[in-house]
Amino acid sequence: MIDKFKAKFVEEAQDNVRDLEEALLLLEEDLGNRDIIERIFRAMHSLKGGGAMFGFNDLSDFTHHLETIFDLIRNDKLKADQDIISLTFNSIDHIKFILETGNLESEEDKKEQANLIKEISKYTSETHPPQTETVKEDGVPDVVQDRSKTYLITLMPDAEILKNGTNLLFLLDDLHALGEAVTVSNYDKVPVLQELDPVKNYCSWQVILNTKEPLNEIKDVFIFVEDECEIEIAEISEGNVLSHPKLKELVEEAVTQEKVLKKEDLLNIDFDGQKEAKAAASKKKNIFKDHKISSIRVASNKIDDLVNLVSEMVTIQAQLTLYAENSGDPAIVALSENIQKLSRQLRDNAFEISLIPIQNELMRFQRLVRDLSKEMNKEIDFIIEGGEIELDKNIIENLTDPLLHILRNSVDHGIEMPDERIKAGKSPKGTIVFKAFYSGANVIIKIQDDGKGIDPDVIRQKAIERGLISKDIDLSKKEILDLVFLSGFTTRTEVSDISGRGVGMDVVKRKINSIRGEVSIESEIGQGTILTLEIPLTLSIIDGLLVTVAENQYVIPISNIEKIYSIEDVKISSSFNNIATIEDQQYSFLNLREIFEEEDISIDDSQLILVKYEDKKVGVIVDNVIGEYQTVVKPLGRFLKKLENISGASIMGDGTISLVIDTNRLIYYNDIQKYKNVK
Repeated sequence: MIDKFKAKFVEEAQDNVRDLEEALLLLEEDLGNRDIIERIFRAMHSLKGGGAMFGFNDLSDFTHHLETIFDLIRNDKLKADQDIISLTFNSIDHIKFILETGNLESEEDKKEQANLIKEISKYTSETHPPQTETVKEDGVPDVVQDRSKTYLITLMPDAEILKNGTNLLFLLDDLHALGEAVTVSNYDKVPVLQELDPVKNYCSWQVILNTKEPLNEIKDVFIFVEDECEIEIAEISEGNVLSHPKLKELVEEAVTQEKVLKKEDLLNIDFDGQKEAKAAASKKKNIFKDHKISSIRVASNKIDDLVNLVSEMVTIQAQLTLYAENSGDPAIVALSENIQKLSRQLRDNAFEISLIPIQNELMRFQRLVRDLSKEMNKEIDFIIEGGEIELDKNIIENLTDPLLHILRNSVDHGIEMPDERIKAGKSPKGTIVFKAFYSGANVIIKIQDDGKGIDPDVIRQKAIERGLISKDIDLSKKEILDLVFLSGFTTRTEVSDISGRGVGMDVVKRKINSIRGEVSIESEIGQGTILTLEIPLTLSIIDGLLVTVAENQYVIPISNIEKIYSIEDVKISSSFNNIATIEDQQYSFLNLREIFEEEDISIDDSQLILVKYEDKKVGVIVDNVIGEYQTVVKPLGRFLKKLENISGASIMGDGTISLVIDTNRLIYYNDIQKYKNVK
């Protein structure tokens, strides 16, 4: 049970770390922003408290030191600067390591933590001055305006709360750690000894807390138990009023007579004569009164299982549809249609559950750009648009490495040094824009920099030198730029830690193709470069068009299809350079009989399926079109996974197998033969 809650804490802590990184990047742009400083402090405090509760002692101890820096900053005793930001980023990397490995075991890891704490201590040597108060002539303490507040916190845990391993005394300790506090315990529900159940809770507590911490810090103490407790937090006064005689009298009465402190009694005390402040405090509501669960955490493997089960159901539904059509029974046909509608809705819901925002991965991209720009002494603004766009988590997992490499290239190859940019009439600070948006059943991701751009002449010459193309071949600008995706291509003469090994953009292309996506490049010398990725929303189930070529059936994703035309066989055989004229437009086409090396037989009419590819449309010739088909895409085995034109396979309703054609790869690998060096 404890391991289960530890895993939950780690997951929550990783969210806190991402929030911490995001806030630090924002603070770097606005070093004096108090809201961001408070946000950072809250995230660190949550990590410290949760670490202590779940046995991550090294994490709690380390975060305590780091938290102190931002406590000094928020109290105007220290100013945030770039050195503190960099130290905090290094500390975050160490926190990530602790969350991944648990408490530190090796001497090397402990030494690294000690060195970081030593660096942190350089900023935290200053001590906090003690809180003071003045006394009026009548002996009643006067509240010093120290930005503190006094709260009444009522904690009534459920009877069963102890069974999940919660130590309620830790919660009280955490509250006392936030400032100065007085606790009143309530035992009126404790039964006689014979009826007492040792694993049940019978106690409740009230805490009068004075703290300078924001209200969110008090809420964070209860973050893991808020669903298992009745909690009320009410502000009763500005400043520290714990030593006020009337308050002391009420607390003493509650302790000796085992009474519950009433919020109204505390609010009626005229602590400082400010009636308006008391009236405002009396309107405070129970912050957890209307608590509703708007989302839940689910293990990713459970989502994968759900999607797989839905996929299997779609396959069975296809079998039912085929059986209904063959039976001719109207009742079975109607039942099959209803099940088909329900399975489609269930499919859509299952996939919506499996979608996650790209924003979840963007933090590592921001860190990459920041760290590399500082390492290379470049100034770069990284702008994100469309971070809320959602993709299948499996696609995002395959997309992360290509995006990281593209961004490395933008920083290393694209953005110039500040002095070079000034000479070129540009701002010394470069810009990289990450933009994502929906386009039908796909998501478009554009990564654009305002750097020096790519010189097509240099690309062409390097490709010739490396034997990638023939020197006498004539290529368009776009075809030349596409050469950067060939294996082994690089313009770098020296290998760096960032790029230049000639294995990058080829891997990018292959990984994007492996998730049925495509990547294209545009560039203007002196203006910059744009890389465009077109990615499907999901991989497992697609709406496809079932077609035949010779005796075999294939599926083409409908999202890629523009139109379907009937074309006479004679027009195909007599065409020049595989060009067909349809509706006064000329389109190049690929004949799948030729590509799949099927016997070339004469048929009256074939079907030309016009599909989208980058900025053009290309025809794909098939024998027949059977119709639309909801397809469950299964991965190919290890013996077939290198097939360039096929992205997967599907089990049909009659048990036969149809291969899924990836039209992007089909066209790409056909085009690449035009300019590859043939010896």
